[in-house]
Amino acid sequence: MQLIILKDNLKKALSRAERAVTENNNLPILKNILLSADSNLKISATNLEIGLVTTAAAKINQKGKITIPFAPFFNIVTNSNSERISLESHEDSLVVKTDNYEAKLQGVSSEEFPIIPSIEEEKIGYIEISSQLFSDALSQVSLSAQISELKPELSGVLLDFQIGQIKLVATDSYRLSEKTIQDQNFKTTLKEAFKVIIPLNTVTEFSRVFSESEEVKVFIEEGQVLFKSNDNYLISRLIDGDYPDYQVIIPEKTETELALERVEFLNALKLVNSFSGRTNDIQLELSENEKALQLYSSNQSIGENKYLVPVKKSGSNLEKTSFNARYLIDGLKSFKAENVTLSLNSSQKPALLKPSGDNSIFYIVMPLES
Repeated sequence: MQLIILKDNLKKALSRAERAVTENNNLPILKNILLSADSNLKISATNLEIGLVTTAAAKINQKGKITIPFAPFFNIVTNSNSERISLESHEDSLVVKTDNYEAKLQGVSSEEFPIIPSIEEEKIGYIEISSQLFSDALSQVSLSAQISELKPELSGVLLDFQIGQIKLVATDSYRLSEKTIQDQNFKTTLKEAFKVIIPLNTVTEFSRVFSESEEVKVFIEEGQVLFKSNDNYLISRLIDGDYPDYQVIIPEKTETELALERVEFLNALKLVNSFSGRTNDIQLELSENEKALQLYSSNQSIGENKYLVPVKKSGSNLEKTSFNARYLIDGLKSFKAENVTLSLNSSQKPALLKPSGDNSIFYIVMPLES
């Protein structure tokens, strides 16, 4: 293998591969990446849960493959001050050269590198969607997921494909996010609905790997999900299990609706939450004239504070209700609208938070016990 590559191209590709590299005393080869020179340079990495192949443009003088330790190679590339880097393999070693630097990395035969699973793409259907749109949607809901060994199905995002729309859902039992993508925003060759749970780590990696706006195809087959664009290939196991029937907690109607300016409500929560301590316990209550929402928190070792946020109320009176302020903050951060609606029924029932003018997303948060 012999090639010349721009440092920036190589560094960008290595940064994508970094999270798929893992320390494993039983399988030290997982600390390595596989370099494959053909028409371009392909970099492969796997931790056996996810597999990643990313492509970087390069001038290929001689084709070949070699696997080398990721960490020292990434350190060399990151700290190089040269615009171009030359890579040349000699049996099981890789020589890295720049204008003023040379290193020889001991590698391993490419045959030792684990096989990254593949999917028979031509035999199954797919969803094609903008990486930016899908990444934004995933980030809007993934905040509600939580890694759980007792309930592994909560450690991911539900992808609920229906003819005409895609629903993305995440919950940790205390809050829930749902985002709907309508069919005008994606293409598909699929004819049947399905539901799968994508691991949270894979969701995070999607946003890292497909960081630039490009079209991505999504394939589902036998417990695996594949995301593929022209330059990147990310495959992952799916979480086995049934997702909770979350529909039962979505309020069909609400007694009280409060319209608030999102950023002011968000800043008020951050400020008042500084007195709430570890519990993040914050009380919401309407002012006497019902034109402001009072946020209150107290802490024996600090003191107490309150904040009045202008509000437009419709419906019945609001009971004093306590929430985890951090959960409300997370929900507001996931929205982009200027205004939001907070809908409530009673101090014991879940609250519904939605951005004004956007019916594609909502956020549910459970109140704290009084």
